[in-house]
Amino acid sequence: MIPRIVIAGTHSGVGKTSVTLGLIAALKRRGLRVQTFKVGPDFLDPSYHGVASGRPAYNLDGWMSNKEYVTRLFSRVSADADISIIEGVMGLFDGAYPDSIAGSSAEIALWLNSPVILVTDVYGMAGSIAALVKGFATFHEGVHVAGVIANACGSRRHAELVEKSLESSGVSMLVGAIEKGSLPALTSRHLGLVTANAKSLSPLFLDALADAVERQVSLDDILRIAGSAELFSPGNKKDFNEDGAEGSTCTEAAKNSGVTSYEKAICIGVARDEAFHFYYQDLFDEMTKRGCTVIPFSPLGEGKLPAGIDALYIGGGYPEEYAETLSVNEAMKEDIRKFANSGRPVYGECGGLMYLSEVIETRDSISYPMVGLVPARTRMLDRIKSLGYVEVTLREDSLWGTKGDLLRGHEFHYSELLMTPAGKEGWRSVYDMTYRRTNMIYQEGFQKGNILASYIHLHLAGRPAALDAFLSLCRKSR
Repeated sequence: MIPRIVIAGTHSGVGKTSVTLGLIAALKRRGLRVQTFKVGPDFLDPSYHGVASGRPAYNLDGWMSNKEYVTRLFSRVSADADISIIEGVMGLFDGAYPDSIAGSSAEIALWLNSPVILVTDVYGMAGSIAALVKGFATFHEGVHVAGVIANACGSRRHAELVEKSLESSGVSMLVGAIEKGSLPALTSRHLGLVTANAKSLSPLFLDALADAVERQVSLDDILRIAGSAELFSPGNKKDFNEDGAEGSTCTEAAKNSGVTSYEKAICIGVARDEAFHFYYQDLFDEMTKRGCTVIPFSPLGEGKLPAGIDALYIGGGYPEEYAETLSVNEAMKEDIRKFANSGRPVYGECGGLMYLSEVIETRDSISYPMVGLVPARTRMLDRIKSLGYVEVTLREDSLWGTKGDLLRGHEFHYSELLMTPAGKEGWRSVYDMTYRRTNMIYQEGFQKGNILASYIHLHLAGRPAALDAFLSLCRKSR
């Protein structure tokens, strides 16, 4: 019986994130422990949730994982919380397909049996709000729209008209009416919001959001609705081991591979600073469960890799914003090259691929030399190069499994490779990548030895076999 709500929208841009942050801050100010989640693959909104709640935020993605994984993850991390708040993605029913709720906020609400608070932009409407909300409330059986927050109200009188209209529909109640422009604005960047930290999301800013929400939203109604959430099934235990991971543990995989040094914990160096910070928290949770030690380091501010690491993971972020600083840190670049040449696993993902390439060319056409492991140049563009879900079939054995294994993830980047590394100096393309929207197949995932670089943000926590394969490889390459 975990009190919970999904904060969904009628469409993107209605103010879900600002409302969610204001609710988190206001409820935390009341002394409640608030656990937060974000529907979909987004890395940025969870960073805001984490700062506002003081707890790690998690992604819930029905397309990249599955119902059993989502429900067990939610149950595990919400166990000690007073309330869980799940911010939706785009509109309530927008997901991976136009004719189903797969990958949508509605799917997560259905799986978790969670009531939905629907955020709407009511600018220029009054009576029509009833028709809009009634459509959302009755569109899919089992998705319960329990309340509405009307954003961008023009006046108190406007809010009263909206409330009266909703009362006439008899489907959902108004739990909040927010005056247009009354929520402090969040800073944005080309990928969306700027990643949150104590500077971009200060206590003063959070207090202002909390004040605005508490003044215009009924927190008592929110708590009552969250508390009305009924039981849901946390997945089929027989499909998972005690840690919530399907299949064998990495220790078992190491034993089965014939490696005798499995007793020693695997140490993974993870690039984590202003340039590299796009990671899913549940991946590190799963690695830790398997006895791994995750050691963060900064390619921006440090000159050496952490001592004693067995593998290197450089995730996504904003390397283009810090290209000059990354470029002049020759000591770190050389240490990464030495580590890669030792044969131990190196994985670069999106921004990590850019950093491992020869050059990053910024929007103002300045080229900055990078690590140079991947024989390619990357160039920043003014428009999105790729955005969407992808499915990966391994064309041959890789860091994440064996030929034929399936993985899922997503792409979101403004840069491009000016040349493909495949076919150069022993580099191969080991992914058959299928775009979910077009079903077109491309070759991606550039690998040489134990170095793998790709634009794809893989969701690995829900693929236990992939984690086991990676950690077994780490042991073999010691």
